[in-house]
Amino acid sequence: MNTWGSKIKVSIFGESHGGGIGAVIDGIPSGLAIDTEFIKSEMQRRAPGQNNLSTPRKEADEVEILSGMFDGKTTGTPICGIIRNTNTRSKDYNKDLLRPGHADFTGFMRYGESHDFRGGGHFSGRITAGLVFAGAIAKQVLKEQGIRIGSHIKAIHNIAEKSFLDIDNLSAELLERLTEKAFPVMDEQIGNAMQEKILAASADKNSVGGIIECAVIGAKPGWGAPFFASTESLISSIMFSIPAVKGIEFGRGFEMSAMFGSEANDPFRTDGEKIFTTTNNNGGINGGITNGMPIVFSVAIKPTPSIARQQDTVDIEKMENTTIEISGRHDPCIVQRAAVVVECAAALAILDSELI
Repeated sequence: MNTWGSKIKVSIFGESHGGGIGAVIDGIPSGLAIDTEFIKSEMQRRAPGQNNLSTPRKEADEVEILSGMFDGKTTGTPICGIIRNTNTRSKDYNKDLLRPGHADFTGFMRYGESHDFRGGGHFSGRITAGLVFAGAIAKQVLKEQGIRIGSHIKAIHNIAEKSFLDIDNLSAELLERLTEKAFPVMDEQIGNAMQEKILAASADKNSVGGIIECAVIGAKPGWGAPFFASTESLISSIMFSIPAVKGIEFGRGFEMSAMFGSEANDPFRTDGEKIFTTTNNNGGINGGITNGMPIVFSVAIKPTPSIARQQDTVDIEKMENTTIEISGRHDPCIVQRAAVVVECAAALAILDSELI
């Protein structure tokens, strides 16, 4: 299925080398003013071909809104946006040679000869442009309630900067500044080292992955539900719709497995009006329900599987072992372009959680 959500439903469609890609978002109330320039700016953060850290494939990624809007406001009906593909080069792809790390084999086993292998087809990271469109709308709905979402590149390969959990100024202003950066890091010196690592991998016909840490500020306590509709469950389910995501943790996450309870617990305090915690090891969520602290989570992004090095594979037509050297236009690292996708997916999850 290609539909996600409970109160807010999002459907995505299209293939990397088809006529276009897009999304339909249903459940947005009527009468909300939508800033299309903000949608455009979010789309540009994800768009390919902007610098030497990303694929040379250039796409404008301009969204044509087909329905659900009238005179700049939502109508309450499904909002459909389509992004036309304009710069495909399908000759770079061989349907018989399975690309390691891609969904060529699993897609063929699921859909057979009808599977669209060009550029990864419906499995391509390009399909996340639809998530950004839908998430940009969700971000605007949440902003009206004082909720801000932002992210930073926490790590590239083995180079890392501080976590949001380790700084004193996790604010809406910081998140806003990060969204304005082409390479969103808090420490520019470490960010430069990360970029050098990406370029070195590219020169070596290789690729690297990394970690994106995302924060949600302003979520009210009491959103979400225990167990199957937990806030962690909702966020995790939509994060794994991003093709390169291979892991997620909330707050200190896996680090908590090496802590004592006295270290991992977040002590409570009050200022006489509201209750808060003095640490945020649990990432703003207890029992699946938001506690009012910033929601902080990290996702692991795998290295781009398309690399120009010779790799072992199978010719699925001949059923013979062979090798492949992937040509074409590919990102040596997709982390910097995936940051906005993570934010927009988080916005959809938080909006859905709020409405449950």
